[in-house]
Amino acid sequence: MAATKSEISVAGEKRYLRPFLDYLRVEKGLAQNTVSAYEIDLRGLLKYLEAGNLGIQRVNREHLSIYIQTLYQDLSPPSIRRKIASLKSFFRFLLMDGYLPADPTENLESPRTWQTLPKYLTGSQVEELLEQPDLRKRQGLRNRCMLELLYATGLRVSELVNLKVIDLDLEKEIVRPVGKGDKERIVPYGGPAGRFLGNYLAVTRPQFLKEGTSAFVFLTQQGGAMSRQYFWMLLNRYARELGWKGKLGPHMLRHSFATHLLANGADLRSLQLMLGHADISTSQIYTHVTRNRLRQVYAKFHPRA
Repeated sequence: MAATKSEISVAGEKRYLRPFLDYLRVEKGLAQNTVSAYEIDLRGLLKYLEAGNLGIQRVNREHLSIYIQTLYQDLSPPSIRRKIASLKSFFRFLLMDGYLPADPTENLESPRTWQTLPKYLTGSQVEELLEQPDLRKRQGLRNRCMLELLYATGLRVSELVNLKVIDLDLEKEIVRPVGKGDKERIVPYGGPAGRFLGNYLAVTRPQFLKEGTSAFVFLTQQGGAMSRQYFWMLLNRYARELGWKGKLGPHMLRHSFATHLLANGADLRSLQLMLGHADISTSQIYTHVTRNRLRQVYAKFHPRA
């Protein structure tokens, strides 16, 4: 016989919430105001579970993702981040004390608190940046290959510099980066990136290797793996040469990749998979970017805007 909503609520409070709050007070030594904030956050979760006739033992990451989506109706991203932190602490405690066999908040992402919408490059700016490396030099060929692949795949810079030769499938034109939480995913890339990558691996990379060996795709003059910091420096050097103001980080190319895909008709679920976001809510920021662009286009071209 299924438990009633009231039974779920009482069981959730007595069996799970109260021991957790005691743990925060006694073992963690948290102030009462902090403990009360946790309690408010978790009572909101228990109320949601009660409405869905769902007990703690049955909760999975998908349930929690849906719950977090409901919070967007009334709360700001910082408030949602705090509630997610409360959920993670709560379920980690339940796992640690043997109440649950697994933690459903594992890989549950918090919404990022953007001060502004993500900055991205226009199509013409991307083309200008791609043309910056000097292809007469092997460093320029390597840098152009990195830029092409970064824009073609939307990889994080850490994923790009840690990419290994075994992570590439040149025939199928896909890369298999290892992202957050050691999660591997598959991301396709297009013809231009493929041509530069094929040429780099066959001709340019062996020149960096000299007499040594390396598992990594992109190498320095000394034959070692490229660092994140060095790639940041390269990007900003190119930005200065182009006369661009402000810093140009690798994430701006990732934002450009995502924004241009959505603007040209890609669906959000596919974008989530390519970006490696554990939760689709993290990918949804790019819908705001494209909506903003649509409003600008409408205002500019519609006769009654």
